[in-house]
Amino acid sequence: MEDSRIAVAWSGGRDSTALLHATLVAAVPLGVEVLALHVHHGLSPNADAWVAHCEQQTRRWARRGLPLRLCVTRLEAKPPRGESVEAWARRERYRALRQMATEQGAGIVLLAHHRLDQAETVLIQALRGGGVAGLSGMPREAERDGVRWLRPWLARAPEEIAGYVRRHRLHHIEDESNADPRFARNRLRLEVWPSIVQAFPAAQTTLADTAAWAQEATACLDELAALDLSAAASAKGLSVPAWLVLSVARRSNVLRQWLRGQFRQPAPASLVSRLMEELGGARQGRWEHERGRLRLHRGILSWTPAAADEPLRRGDREASLGLRRAGRHALPGWGGHLVVSRVGEGGVPLAWLGHVELRARSGGEQFQAGIGRPPRSLKKQYQAQGVPAWERDGPLLYSGGQLVYVPGLGLDARVIGLPGQPLVSLRWEPSAAG
Repeated sequence: MEDSRIAVAWSGGRDSTALLHATLVAAVPLGVEVLALHVHHGLSPNADAWVAHCEQQTRRWARRGLPLRLCVTRLEAKPPRGESVEAWARRERYRALRQMATEQGAGIVLLAHHRLDQAETVLIQALRGGGVAGLSGMPREAERDGVRWLRPWLARAPEEIAGYVRRHRLHHIEDESNADPRFARNRLRLEVWPSIVQAFPAAQTTLADTAAWAQEATACLDELAALDLSAAASAKGLSVPAWLVLSVARRSNVLRQWLRGQFRQPAPASLVSRLMEELGGARQGRWEHERGRLRLHRGILSWTPAAADEPLRRGDREASLGLRRAGRHALPGWGGHLVVSRVGEGGVPLAWLGHVELRARSGGEQFQAGIGRPPRSLKKQYQAQGVPAWERDGPLLYSGGQLVYVPGLGLDARVIGLPGQPLVSLRWEPSAAG
């Protein structure tokens, strides 16, 4: 990213036009190039006209010596059936803005949200049960996926921005969807907000202050969760016995934080409530989520992401494989990868793996867990080593009729080679959606 380039999210509307103009005026003496990022959502019949307006305005400002370059992305997809248009448009807009900024080498994107936007966000989150994190509203600054998102006008009243537009005679578009009461934010602004302001004239300021206080509280809760996670969580998952030592409030806080790390998004309140009620008295359990599933086994709550692709039919699974080098070997029919790594000892000779057979469990397989130990059935070996059922999926590997590798258990002791030979270890990784 280059420090001499900054981006502004520009819809063509009043607020973003004012922010773009102010950024351009400030950028000229600093020698900073400004990028205007416009997203064509394809939702309005006027979307093409808005792009034309932005192109015309860009040319006018460029003739006046303002260092502006316009970038436009047209969204090809449409909102999935049943999904909120608002949520879809917001998600896709930020994705497109990030992609344009990254491609153009801009590490900072300015957003034109103001104090009323913040107040509305706090109200909507409160009405939706967003908790302390929801009451935090929009942050003034955030860094996600290598881009810094700044809202420099978050403390400004919309009246100030309107005054700036009039003073500089800035032309802007009017999005007709802003008057559509089907959208939650529009209903709040058009039908509810006037009554709130009439009863509480300082509502805009006090709700924005509420967001600032909630942001501080959220930061404190995050720090406390990090301390609790260091004692209760590991690469295997969340230790329920260690979690139960905490107070109820800290359990809820650390659980939300851990789940957020697994889901890459806030956990549903209903799932958190259910886990709070059920984890303490359960020995085993499974809880489904749209992105995967949670499992409790031997006191550890673990997360398995949903498979990126459904496995092929059993008849389409790969039956053989030649392993002549280290690396990741895709087996889409089995829904994962076989990872081959070079080791100095404790591995199978690479020469054994020139032609291996891939088989599903059929019953009766014998696995030797260690040199000098008797072979035992896979079921008993799994039970002895406490391997949960979901870690047993994947192909069994055979070479010359000898069982070589079992997912969840590792290499059979009978195939371990001597030091000095080219040896490798094997590991099965199910495909998972990030």
